[in-house]
Amino acid sequence: MRPLMFVAALSLAAPALGRVATAGYLDGAARPDLAVILPGPPAAGSPRALADAAIFRESRAMAGSARWRMASEDVSSDLPQRFAAAIGGRLDLAALPATRRLLDRLGADRSAMIGAAKAHWQSPRPFVGSDAPICESRRPDLIANGDYPSGHTAHGWSFALVMAELLPDRAGAILARARAYGDSRWICGSHSTSAVEGGYLAASAIVAAEHGAPAFRADLEVARAELARWRAGLSSAR
Repeated sequence: MRPLMFVAALSLAAPALGRVATAGYLDGAARPDLAVILPGPPAAGSPRALADAAIFRESRAMAGSARWRMASEDVSSDLPQRFAAAIGGRLDLAALPATRRLLDRLGADRSAMIGAAKAHWQSPRPFVGSDAPICESRRPDLIANGDYPSGHTAHGWSFALVMAELLPDRAGAILARARAYGDSRWICGSHSTSAVEGGYLAASAIVAAEHGAPAFRADLEVARAELARWRAGLSSAR
């Protein structure tokens, strides 16, 4: 693998919620091998590859629409901001240290596993070789970073799975927002639809594995109590 692409895969695989902890919850055999779990990018010329290409071409007509503007805003990895309406308030992670620790350690695991999967497949993004509009800048590091699986999608979906567990009464809204957040990537043109679907599946596998770690389960309960206090404070302030 070219050095630039390897560095980009690690740095862009999954944006961090603030400062990422140096250690996740999983290591070694406890980490799912996404190269085994995921179907991988479709073979060139296959029906799925042709469908991905057609969706990219046809969805460029969305440029300038309200949904395109939402996709542009969803380029941001500030999930407390992007998910604030679904959660029922904006999480101030600086004031929620247990929740931040949980998300940072999950993020460290997700980043490592998504980065390894991107390095394994090294699939080009759909806009490469095209001058069709996309909703973010064609930065060199974005181009060098593989398409499959979508780290942005995995970031949003893993966050949503954990938040839905911590705030079960908001689960429907949180998961619906996460689906839209992932779909923003193919609407934007930054990822193929196959890569977005791979991101959802990767995040599900990662979060399932996290539950096998006693430290993750313990931190989950501490974060649950912390968020209950946070919500009580929101209610009393109204």
